[in-house]
This record gives sequence, structure tokens and C-alpha cells, in this order.
Amino acid sequence: MKYIVILCDGMADEPLADLGGNTPLEAAHTPNMDALARTSEIGMVRTVPEGMAPGSDTANLSVIGYDPRIYYSGRSPLEALSIGAKMEENDVSFRCNLVTLLEEEENYEDRRILDHSSGEISTEEAGELVRALQEEFGSGDASERPCYSEGYTFYPGTSYRHLLIEKNGTVRDLTAPHDILTRRIGEYLPEDPVLRDMMIRSYDILKDHPVNVKRRAEGKNPANSAWFWGAGTRPALASFEEKNGVKGAMISAVDLLKGIAVGAGMHNISVEGANGGLHTNYTGKAEAAVKALTEDGYDFVYVHIEAPDEMGHQGSAKDKIRAIEYIDEQIVGPVADALKDSGTDYRMLILPDHPTPVRVRTHTSDPVPYMLYDSTKKAEGKEKYSEKTGNETGIFLEEGYRLIDHLLDSRSDGGPQGS
Repeated sequence: MKYIVILCDGMADEPLADLGGNTPLEAAHTPNMDALARTSEIGMVRTVPEGMAPGSDTANLSVIGYDPRIYYSGRSPLEALSIGAKMEENDVSFRCNLVTLLEEEENYEDRRILDHSSGEISTEEAGELVRALQEEFGSGDASERPCYSEGYTFYPGTSYRHLLIEKNGTVRDLTAPHDILTRRIGEYLPEDPVLRDMMIRSYDILKDHPVNVKRRAEGKNPANSAWFWGAGTRPALASFEEKNGVKGAMISAVDLLKGIAVGAGMHNISVEGANGGLHTNYTGKAEAAVKALTEDGYDFVYVHIEAPDEMGHQGSAKDKIRAIEYIDEQIVGPVADALKDSGTDYRMLILPDHPTPVRVRTHTSDPVPYMLYDSTKKAEGKEKYSEKTGNETGIFLEEGYRLIDHLLDSRSDGGPQGS
């Protein structure tokens, strides 16, 4: 038996009047998911424990089988594992977004965040901007050079997602930029004077950088400020293989998921053209997943697709629907067909990590629908996989980190324990 998780980041949503009272998942044309739904177990699962902030960090830890209440030490430390940032026991890491601030206001504090991702800026462009920050705040190579008396080190990441490490630091409660889109930023800036000063100065460094001059000329959002959030300390995850008895691999474009894989001892599979955006290499991810399961000796593959989440943050129901349809057409269908043709027995779990409703443009902690298909069994399913059908079945798992046990227990009949 082989196991595959197709994690559609932020796919769950709310009914929208513009979609006739449907969610984007319900409105999307998903013939492959729906074909599986007819003989699958469909239910709801709480991936974000009560009282914890809804995010891809806590939610994906749950789905991979790690109780966030035990294993979570912050978002950015997980990304640090992927980037290769060196963290000592007393170090603190911060996510460093390159964001787009509106530029009409004179004072930095009066500006508003237009875009938390700077138009999904390319990794190459972002790398130039991170190096520019280092030229201001320190000296030497961008991936090694400290700034502010050797207390801080920047590490370039992917697209708009980068990292700052504070030596012998203190964890601060900082606001995620996607939580305050269009709001005045003054009341959300760090109280810490160094972090605050770096953010304010970053605007002057970046706003007229040649990369941003070119982006404006092309009608793209400039990456005109750094934004720090997601602070945490070095994580310590138990081995996924030792814990579950299966050899696992991760396919993702984002450092958070790659970092979870590093911490869990899973293998990261890189796919050319996978960029975490709407136009990522969906087909390449599907092909890599099938190869890992049928040729390379892996028992478990976790395929993470960021696009629905990004489109939710952008507030675009149309593009969120497109992302879901791309996943259905270019990942779900081809993976199911390839595994069937290979004669491989498999279980496929499809779900979001959390909702990212286009109405609010940020994460919520509501339970999400999951669909579990077993090629060797025929469950009594539904005509469509959606939030509505997930609620109709009455199957509900309160502790999301237990869902992995249900996936891996191919002898199980009926709903998961705790439903």
C-alpha cells in the first residue's frame, strides 16, 4: 500500500453571493475529485487546535501528524531548516516578507499593506533586494553577513519569503502582513526598536531600487518594505519514518513545508518550475509524486500546493477557482490514473490545511473538509467533494494530528477514531 496526501493550501472557503451561494471549491469544475468522492470517505477535521493561531505552520504540522501543541515553536524556525540557516539553542528567527506598501502617505507609519507577496515576486528579483538590505545593515555575503553588531543575520529564501535570525534573541508577538491588508501599519509595527528601525529604513532602501523601478514600469507591485513576523526558536520534530513506519517524501515550493520535512527526516523532492504561485508546475509535481511512489521506494508522499492560499490572500474568487481546477486537472487526475495503471494499491488523502476565505483575505481556524480514497475499497461517498458534503456526512475529527493514523491504517473501516 502506498500513501499520498494532496494538500491544497487554503482551499476551504465560505459561500459567496457572487458564486450563487457556493464556495470556490463547490463552484470549481473538479471531475477527478468528484469521481473519487463517489467511493471515498468524506468528513471534516480541525487542523488548528483551539486557541492557536490559524496558519500553514500549525495546520500542516497537524496534517503530517505532529500535534502543534507539542511540536510548534514558531513558523520561521521551520523555514530556517529548509533555507539552511544556522540556529543555536538561544537564537530566534523571524520571517521577513518583502511586501508592497502604498506610497502616497508621507510617514511610514501611515502607509498600508497593499500586497503581502509583492505580486509573487520572483526569487531572483527578491534576492537582489535582500542583498541591498544587507549592504545597508551589514557587510559581506548576504547569506552569512550579520548586521547590527553581529546580532542579526539575513537569509534569502523563495519569492517574497525570507528570514532574519537574531542571536541570543527574544521571541516577540508580531503581526503577519496578510492579516492586516489595507490597514494602517503604525499600530502593528514591532515595539522592539531594532526591528522597527530596520523595517522603516528598509522602505528607503528598497523603494527606488532598480528592481522596483523595473517592476513599476512593467505594471507590477514593488517590493518596497521588509516585514518581520512569525518569530520562534529552533524546532525539534520526531522522525516521521520512525513514528509511522513508512518512508516519506515532501514535494513543495515553499520553505515552510520543506523545513517541516527536514525536521521530520523526510526527503525533499525539488520540481523545476514549482514556485508557489498560481502558475506553478502542477504537472511536474504530479509526475514527481508518482515516480517517488512507484520507482524510488517511497511509501508516503506529501504534495503541497500553495496556489489556492495565495489567491485567497489576493481576494480573488476567480483565481482561487482556477487554482483548484488546475490541481484537479493536472495533479489529482494524472496521479490517480498513473497509480491505477501501475497496479499500485494506494490511499489518497485530499484536503486543505486551513480556510483562506477570499472575503477576509487571511486564514481562519474553522474545520476543513477531507476526502480519503482507498483503491482497494469502495466507501459510500458523495457526488462532490466540498465543504458542504464534508459537513453532511457527520464524520468529524477534533484532533487533526490523528488523521495521519487513519490514512496509514489501511485496515480501517468507517470513520477515523474520534469522529
